Amino acid sequence: MTANSMITSIRNNLNLLSKRNRLKNKLGGFNSEKKVEYNFPKATKKQLNDIAKQLKEEHRIRMLKVVIVTFILFLGLVVGFLYSTDG
Repeated sequence: MTANSMITSIRNNLNLLSKRNRLKNKLGGFNSEKKVEYNFPKATKKQLNDIAKQLKEEHRIRMLKVVIVTFILFLGLVVGFLYSTDG
């Protein structure tokens, strides 16, 4: 590699760094001066309890599905291993 190609490579890399620095503040991010306010609706205790029960039920169903799929895959692997060692 010649000296000119090394110098060109370094110059190109420095140009990329400067572009990255110029775009850093324009792609979004955290601004400590800007305060975010949320407008959440008010919920009663009964509504919150209903939501909690619904989430628990969804979580229970999801975990049951995961256990069933894992068990089926495990059985498939065991059967495949047993058939492969037979012959």
